[in-house]
Amino acid sequence: MQQSFVDFIMPFAISFIMFGIGLELKFKDFYRVFIQPKAVFTGVLSQMVLMPIIALALIYFWPIDPIYKVGLMLLAACPGGTASNLVTKLLGGRVALSISMTAFNSFIILFTIPAILQLSFSLFIGKEQTIDLSFWQTTAQVFYTVIIPVSIGILVNEFTSDSFTTPLKKPMKYVLPIILIVALLAVVFLDEDNREVNYLDHLNLFIPLIIFNIITMLSGYRVGKLLGLKHESNYTIAIEMGLQNSVLALFIANQVVGDSAISTMAILYSSFSFITTFGLAFLIQRQLIPGFRV
Repeated sequence: MQQSFVDFIMPFAISFIMFGIGLELKFKDFYRVFIQPKAVFTGVLSQMVLMPIIALALIYFWPIDPIYKVGLMLLAACPGGTASNLVTKLLGGRVALSISMTAFNSFIILFTIPAILQLSFSLFIGKEQTIDLSFWQTTAQVFYTVIIPVSIGILVNEFTSDSFTTPLKKPMKYVLPIILIVALLAVVFLDEDNREVNYLDHLNLFIPLIIFNIITMLSGYRVGKLLGLKHESNYTIAIEMGLQNSVLALFIANQVVGDSAISTMAILYSSFSFITTFGLAFLIQRQLIPGFRV
């Protein structure tokens, strides 16, 4: 039953969250993203290139077991997930930009994750590791859990009256965060591959993970600012870089690579990253951090 929850209820929860986010959007929001693609290109490149570089620089000489270094590199290679879309919505960022980055990154990882993992195994473990991600499986996951539910939500918002959508939208701001938190906790604590992790035994791993979370967010914001993007685009990119798709990292570590030790970093990261990312993004959004003001 525990495995059934992770395998079937989790995708349903993600789809419901994306539907709720779609209710707040219109097609013109995505039109703006693609007519002015500078923000989405900046975000995608920052996440797919800058994040692994930051992770490598941070972890290369860090005194931890090499398998955990591979775990952090895997985490850095994963795209943002549903949580980043939701936090962007809660903080008034560019939700269409966040969703577009999630979708683009989810396809790019078919090439970047195998390359980054192979490099990580070579650097830290001293052996070659062949990684094969299924194109159709990844495509279907993005299509069914992100694109379709968001599109349905947008269609409902576009073509129905306010009297119909308003009663749906109001409870969503309370329901969606609860669903996400419950779903994340279920994956971490109920999945049989992850529930045996003893957090107290890995306190030393939280230090590089927290540093990674903070540096990547601040770097994402700074890159956007240097390129002349608007404030709301910059902290949207920061949020996307702060909340990685830990569920995908767990799946790759446990099912594709077949080494549950690699998944430890993703498990630990998911236990705090929602709170720290929300908190830091709130400070950035409110311009409460010196040097990160418009």
